[in-house]
Amino acid sequence: MEIGLYTFGDVGTDPVTGDVVSPAQRLNNLIEEVELADQVGLDLFGLGEHHRPDYAVSAPAVALAAAAPRTKNIKLSSAVSVLSSDDPIRVFQQFSTLDNISNGRAEIMAGRGSFVESFPLFGYDLGDYDTLFAEKLEMLIKLNEGEIFSWEGGQHTPRVSERGVYPRPVNGKLPIWLAVGGTPQSVGRAAMLGLPLALAIIGGEPARFAPFFKLYCEAAEKFGRDPATLKTSINVHGFVGQTRKEAIDTFYPAQAEVMNRIGRERGWPPTSRQQFEAAAGPRGAQFVGDASELTDKILAHYEIFGFDRFVIQMAIGVMDHAKLLKAIEILGTRVAPEVRKAVGERRIAAA
Repeated sequence: MEIGLYTFGDVGTDPVTGDVVSPAQRLNNLIEEVELADQVGLDLFGLGEHHRPDYAVSAPAVALAAAAPRTKNIKLSSAVSVLSSDDPIRVFQQFSTLDNISNGRAEIMAGRGSFVESFPLFGYDLGDYDTLFAEKLEMLIKLNEGEIFSWEGGQHTPRVSERGVYPRPVNGKLPIWLAVGGTPQSVGRAAMLGLPLALAIIGGEPARFAPFFKLYCEAAEKFGRDPATLKTSINVHGFVGQTRKEAIDTFYPAQAEVMNRIGRERGWPPTSRQQFEAAAGPRGAQFVGDASELTDKILAHYEIFGFDRFVIQMAIGVMDHAKLLKAIEILGTRVAPEVRKAVGERRIAAA
């Protein structure tokens, strides 16, 4: 069982203190967070790619490369790379470079992205949203297969004839995960391509997403793949504190500010603390509480999903950096060991 973190590097005004966090400050704080996550034994740190004024990370590989020399064991991943509006060759080269700097710890989590600012920024048509991703994902997978790359070209990509692509990853290939938001088509695509599946759950009742994992296994078998060889992850929102109240008091103001701001753009109704606390209950989508509560909730959902990796976004919005560092420490030293121990015991008992 792997336990990890992801964030988008939020910038702006702290809704509690009124302090303004600049991109420079957030990125430097971010390096400290990755370093601490490595020190306390967490398995993964992911950075999302965004092209908006409220996020500092538009180039995940660059930020992760800054953290690489200050870490030893933690895997460094995008969360996600918006492949539709990028060049697969450059994405591969950037993460292969990161892989070499980190001695084989780089990963790519590829997705279509939940925001669309990158499409007009790089000259792409939103009408090609799905075909862009499908074609470029196929290209990225082929780039990962070997040094000499040939590509017939397609609707959105040019032809390439027997060209070397460098540097190569330390261990021959980069791990490539497919990030999905809960559509059957995306789950089926991951199964068809034999890619590990990262399922984002940010609302509703997580258990309702369990059929997607069943679909993933069934589709893998249909395409002649052994589901037991394919990894799965759930990626969620949440926070851990010394007490449940402390966790909610720290996390809710920042999370609510972000979700309400995005909600105004998308026509969502505003959230409330009452709704948030309900979602932080045993069956809700917010994984918030003290160490014991978070451990129990992860294990309860492990029984439902059987995932191999649990990744939590604790840094949503602008919040106190010291409190976030403390939460990372608790996650790594108290939650992760208990989860790994319990999962190991359950797997042995089931063998």
